[in-house]
Amino acid sequence: MIGSFVASIIGTLVVALFAPVMVAFALNFGPGEYFALTVFSFVAVAAVVSGSVVRGIASLLIGLAIGFVGIDGQSGAARFDFGSSSMLDGIDIVIVTVGLLALGEVLYIAARGKSAPNFAAIRTGRPWLGRKDLRRSWKPWLRGTALGSAFGPIPGSGAEIPTFLSLGLERKLAERRERRTGEKSEFGQGAIEGVAGPESANNSSAAGTMVPLLGLGLPTSATAAIMLAAFQQYGLQPGPVLFERNADLVWTLLASLLIGSVLLLVINLPFAPLWAKLLKLPKPYLYAGITLFSVLAVYAINTSVTHLVMLLAVALLGLAMRTFGVPVAPALIGVVLGPIAETEFRRALAASSGDPAILVGSGISIGLYALVLVAALIPVISLVRRRSAARRAERTTERV
Repeated sequence: MIGSFVASIIGTLVVALFAPVMVAFALNFGPGEYFALTVFSFVAVAAVVSGSVVRGIASLLIGLAIGFVGIDGQSGAARFDFGSSSMLDGIDIVIVTVGLLALGEVLYIAARGKSAPNFAAIRTGRPWLGRKDLRRSWKPWLRGTALGSAFGPIPGSGAEIPTFLSLGLERKLAERRERRTGEKSEFGQGAIEGVAGPESANNSSAAGTMVPLLGLGLPTSATAAIMLAAFQQYGLQPGPVLFERNADLVWTLLASLLIGSVLLLVINLPFAPLWAKLLKLPKPYLYAGITLFSVLAVYAINTSVTHLVMLLAVALLGLAMRTFGVPVAPALIGVVLGPIAETEFRRALAASSGDPAILVGSGISIGLYALVLVAALIPVISLVRRRSAARRAERTTERV
């Protein structure tokens, strides 16, 4: 909660101080730049978030395959619909998210039986942060805020990319600390960095979505789309001139974000111990409740039984991925960004009459592809360094 508060305040202040600069930067993004951004997101999440690059890429390909189900937006052709009209609209992101993250986890816990973790045995902690917690949290807060603030203003980036990147970054830093100092990584057993960083990233990116909404009139999330509709109902059209014609509205909206951040902290912080006590519920009741609300959430989309069948299929896929150690984060990124990458790739080629040079026709695209190369090389370099260190240690042992 404190990380979300810090990120919201910093993210809102960054938007308030640098919104015109961010709008000017966002205007430089064309189809080629958007495609480069999606490629960077694919590679970064697959390489950084996943412990294994191969498994990360496999998960990403699974997500891309799910994202391509349905009618092609440009040609109108049906793809991977298996002859079912219910598949023409694609697989809703709610179904994928609930199936992989919620119901897939329930099936995995049920499959493990008595070997599943016993949440009731978790030692009760303090309802506030101690000095050690603060020392471990403030750097992830700032790193997550930086990632969210960087991706938030870019149309189409969403909160998923900086959130998963923050999680992967904190895990990698913990592994590096473990190799350097011998301090055992707590990821998988409740590392506070794994919560502090991503929570900061998603909140700061939420503030950044105000930039394309107010500066370009482009909603990049469901909440932003609702806000755009409200603006239009009152005869306001967000865009570059909004800051000049309706400056009072813009600054009032940004001020409300600051006030909302404070209220978020005041309301939710006292309830943190209560939410934590939910883990003390007996596992049958806890997972039965998760299953019930998962099914209700999916059924409420359009009261379709077919969607429940899709949910079960995705949940079984999530069970298989967990069983074989395949991470689910790259799959979610593939589902969200796959259609965007395809659309922008085809738009770019259409604008250039089929000339692929447009994909690397700007400094932004080249810079993003350079980052892609760096993200792809980081795991390789780390593997080479670990093997070299192991060989040196083996030679030292032989000499002794």
